[in-house]
Amino acid sequence: MLRTKTGIQGLDKALNGGFPEGNIVLVSGGAGTGKSTLCLQFIINGAKLFGEKGLYISTEQNEEELQKQASSFGWDISELQKKGLLKITYFDIGSGENFLKRVDEMVKSFQPKRIVIDSMTTLTDALMISGIGEKEPFSLVQIAETVSPIPRTDQIISKTILYSLIKEIKKFRLTTLLTSELYEEFTRLSADGVSEFIADGVIILHYIGAGAATFRTLRVRKMRYTDHEKSSLTCDMTPKGIEIKQQEFNL
Repeated sequence: MLRTKTGIQGLDKALNGGFPEGNIVLVSGGAGTGKSTLCLQFIINGAKLFGEKGLYISTEQNEEELQKQASSFGWDISELQKKGLLKITYFDIGSGENFLKRVDEMVKSFQPKRIVIDSMTTLTDALMISGIGEKEPFSLVQIAETVSPIPRTDQIISKTILYSLIKEIKKFRLTTLLTSELYEEFTRLSADGVSEFIADGVIILHYIGAGAATFRTLRVRKMRYTDHEKSSLTCDMTPKGIEIKQQEFNL
């Protein structure tokens, strides 16, 4: 089986060698757990260590903000961009532009091996606000008509469109990471409650505080087409990015 290595040694070991190539993986966690850092590290490692082109699509941070985040870990984004190995784009969810069309154009022109979409939560929230107006950001709202005669609440509409969005992304057959906020009071694995069922894999990040002590954990909750470590892994946010502490894995 072909695999896409993250370049994060402990995570690749926990995944039995990396993500199965072409998998869509949901990276879910609360604020400050390191979702964007993990995804940026995945894209940058792909370019630096394996010579694989990476496309990073952000709905929250612009390129300048991502540059600052990367530089805090010593990652030179501009150099990778000059070499044609990295492309960062900011998508304005309020622009009325067709999201899927934009992504399709970038994939065809840039031809990446890896994609990050950060974040699915922002896209879902935009759907909830926009409803079924002409400015619907993905131009997919007509798909919601297929759920009739089920009452079409805002949540049903947004979930239907989100389902269609992920299905369309799967057609690219590229290893893709999608981020989602994970609210502490929820038992589901994403903010929208549907991504985890459609995605091929789910990685859960937690930031735990106990008195003055804090620590982070990462868990591969689901990964199709491969065996993987089932227990939570302790990870650190270091000056070089996310690192998984060494431990014995029972695959």
